[in-house]
Amino acid sequence: LDLSKIEADKLELHLESISIAEVCQASVAFINELALKKELTVHIAIDKGLDRIQADPRRLKQILANLLNNAVKFTPAGGNITLEARHNQENNSVELCVSDTGIGISAENQKLLFAPFTQLDNSISRSYEGTGLGLTLVRRLAELHGGSVSLESEEGKGSRFTVALPWKDAAPEALVSAATAMDAVPYMNDPIIDQKNKATVLLVEDNATNMLTILDYMDALGYSVVTASDGYEALAKAAESAPDVILMDIQMPHMDGLEAIRRLRADPQFATTPIIALTALAMPGDRERCLEAGATEYMSKPVKLKALAAMVERLLR
Repeated sequence: LDLSKIEADKLELHLESISIAEVCQASVAFINELALKKELTVHIAIDKGLDRIQADPRRLKQILANLLNNAVKFTPAGGNITLEARHNQENNSVELCVSDTGIGISAENQKLLFAPFTQLDNSISRSYEGTGLGLTLVRRLAELHGGSVSLESEEGKGSRFTVALPWKDAAPEALVSAATAMDAVPYMNDPIIDQKNKATVLLVEDNATNMLTILDYMDALGYSVVTASDGYEALAKAAESAPDVILMDIQMPHMDGLEAIRRLRADPQFATTPIIALTALAMPGDRERCLEAGATEYMSKPVKLKALAAMVERLLR
């Protein structure tokens, strides 16, 4: 959907001065759980003197989350991942580099990597699901910022993706498209925002990009958001945080959302907690199966963020 908006010139960037360190740390937070499960070591390295950059914080985190998620996916257990921010003085740009010790990419396949819906024919990469759109989106979002993406990789020895963005303040008119995205993260003048809202939302989602988008939106509405990436983690986080409402993805590894909902409902603490089931299948009978498992409401993906926020607000009332 984001790519479609970009192609139609309907994706608008909301540029602001943001902390490079905070964006890097927030992006790494989205893959920490997955990295721990694979016993991967994740490093952040930021050049001295690099402080802030003019960018869209949501979209920049989306870029980094895609690259970091790929690094985790294609790096064998025990490997290393590094997110580095450095100043390229030659062209006065900030370079955000994600490198790994993973399977690497052959020179022939590198030519295909940024094409939409392309997944490389590799015995390891075939074992992972995906749309083949993540890197295409990374490239287009970088270009909207006036930047670029490059790749260095050697098969069997890892990869290094570098996103180069203009460092000094740029004219927003040159970087922002003309139209407003319907589901952009809201700002202070959005009537549905209540910054005093302190309700806790447990967001259970195994896709890092989806998690980032919903988390940013709910956070902007004033909710305290706790995240989990599978059913087992959802049960643990629910016990720790006692959420006021739960957003539960259904298709997840290890323990799916339906089983997680059943186990939550079996606990008296969560017998009446509102649970919204989120599913990408949208098949006949999905709603009934979710409600039968104990979900309060059901929404099919792609989720419309304002509709989701309205549903959460209604259930909390």
